[in-house]
Formats: sequence, C-alpha cells, structure tokens
Amino acid sequence: MSRAGALWGRVPAPVVDLALVAVAALDVWVNTWEETRLGVAFAVLGCGALVFRRRFPFAVFLLTLPIMVTTEVAVAPLVALFTVAERSRNRRFLAVCVALTAIAGSIPWPPSDLSEVGQTFTLLFFVYNLAIAVAPVLFGQLVQARRDLARRLEEIEEAREHERVLHAQAAVARERAQLSREMHDVVSHQVSLIAVQAGALQVATKDPEARQAARTIRSLSVATLNELRTMVTLLRASGGHTTELTPQPTLADLRKLVESSGTHAELTGELSPTVGTPAQRAIYRTVQEALTNVRKHAPGATACVELWQEGDDVGVTVTNTPPTRPSLSLPGSQQGLVGLRERAEILHGTLDAGPTTEGSYRVRLRIPLSAD
Repeated sequence: MSRAGALWGRVPAPVVDLALVAVAALDVWVNTWEETRLGVAFAVLGCGALVFRRRFPFAVFLLTLPIMVTTEVAVAPLVALFTVAERSRNRRFLAVCVALTAIAGSIPWPPSDLSEVGQTFTLLFFVYNLAIAVAPVLFGQLVQARRDLARRLEEIEEAREHERVLHAQAAVARERAQLSREMHDVVSHQVSLIAVQAGALQVATKDPEARQAARTIRSLSVATLNELRTMVTLLRASGGHTTELTPQPTLADLRKLVESSGTHAELTGELSPTVGTPAQRAIYRTVQEALTNVRKHAPGATACVELWQEGDDVGVTVTNTPPTRPSLSLPGSQQGLVGLRERAEILHGTLDAGPTTEGSYRVRLRIPLSAD
C-alpha cells in the first residue's frame, strides 16, 4: 500500500462521509441553474443520504438519482454509484444502475423543456451521461478487486507462515527422535548393566548389608529404566498423534519412593488426593531430587519428608541431618534444583533450598492448591 493510501485509510469513515456531503452540496449549489422547491428538496435529500451510503448503498443511490435530473453532472449520484459498485459483484445489476443514472441525467429539466429538446439531443445527453456513469463503476470494481487481492495476499502469507511452522515442527520432531534413540542406546545400556550386576551381587554376596545395597541399586536401576522409557516415549511423541505414556508418578507413589531411596528417610503428613496432577508430580519430583542429593552428598544422614497444607497452598519439606561420613565424588549436572525451581514457577509456586543453622539441609516446595 502506498503512503497516500495508508494516510487515507487512517481517516475515520464519518469524516469522509461528511466531507462528501459538503462537496456534493457545493456541487449542486454551483451547477443548479434554476432553483425550484422540488429541486432543492431533491438536493437536500440526496446529499444528506450520502451519510448512510455504507449501510444502505442501493437505497442511497436511488435517493440521489433525482439530483441528476436537475443538474448536468452531479457528485452525489456518482459517489453513490461508486459505493454500489464497490460492494456488489453482480455485473448485470451494476449495468442497470449505470442505465438508471444515464436516464436520469437525460431527462430535461424543468419539465416545460420536454417539447423543446429533440430526440437527437436527448440521445446525446444519454450517451454522455452513460459514459460518465461508467467511470465510478469501473473505479468501484477496481477498489473491490484491490481489496480482494490484498485479502488473498494475506491468506497466502498466513499459509506460508503455517508452512514454516510445520517445517520447524518437523525438524524438531526429527531432532527429538534422534535424541530419543541416543538416550535409549547409551543410557539404557549402561543402566541395564548396572541392574544386572546388582542382581548378580545380590545373589552372590552373603553380607546382609551388601545384599540390601545391591537390592536397592537394582531397584533404582529398574526405576531409572522405567523413567527413561517414559522420557523416550515423550521425545518420540508427535504433536498430532495420541501416544501411550507410562503413568506419571503421584502422591500415592511417594511412600514407595521414600522406602527405596537408599537413605534412612521418614514420610510424614498427608495431602488430599484431590490435589491437581501437575502439583502431585512436582511434589514427587522434588522429593525424588532431594533424596537423591542426600544419598550423593550426605552419606549416613537421615531425612524427613513432610507433606503439608497451609490455606490455599500445598507443599513438601525435605530436611536431612548432616552427613556422618565423607561423600564420594559423583558426577552431577548441578541442574536438578534449577529444574525444580522452573517447574515450581510454571505452577506459580516457589522452591527454597539451602543449609540450616544446625548444619542440615532443607528443600521446601510451595504450590497453590489450584495449580494446573
């Protein structure tokens, strides 16, 4: 769109209509040679009707036709004819409107001149007015075609944007599939070996503590494989297809998690089963990460997992005592608590973690009860 067209598009429609009424009235006043009460009435009615040309284009066009009788070339009928042509796609209907305009402009005025004007002049006037009436119709059809073209270009641009989005989604889907294969091939193989070795140790050893440690390692390895399969399934899932997923952990799985954590942990408190699924999952993942950190960084420590509800908030607090022996050097991404904070923020909650004055460590998650 040109700069002039953009500026014209910013002018309010009522302002344009009032300006056209003023121009039409001035045109009638200048070109009316012989004023009569009937001619003035036609002029006032036709010019004033232009205000409603957008809502009732054909009715306004009919009201402006009498002005063509009293004036050789009138702005009001041509503006009304342009409005009709801009909104109508019926070519025959537009041809009738052009003919009506030409006929109205060919009728002699005042009526006393009917006998003085010959057929030749009447025909010339008709052709002249016919040519004049064609112009606003062609211009109106041009504006209509331009508007249709602009709308079509917008649709094409939207289709291209949608195609770009689909292409980006397809690329992401391929990357996710490749990542899922890598995770499955590398991580599951290693964890499976750990589970097998732990099972063999559990059978071969005679030391009760070693057997219990092997059982815990094997149990954790199996749980890790299940979690890995869930993540692989999620990565392979396509946005447009329903995928069978492993059931996500809930509050009902917390006791089993605490018992199989490999630490001396106690679960206290209770939450209503009506807590939303995302909130239950966040609580479970918080406890899982906190107990994993206790096992890695505080060997020999005991932990207390407390579920609680305060007003419209629910949460969990995991507190562990200081370690009783030095911790081993284990690899870690240092992203566990960061991920938990991000999960809590998504649910409009908070996560606080840090050491206490007694030398222990505490992780506290607070989430609104209505989080979803």
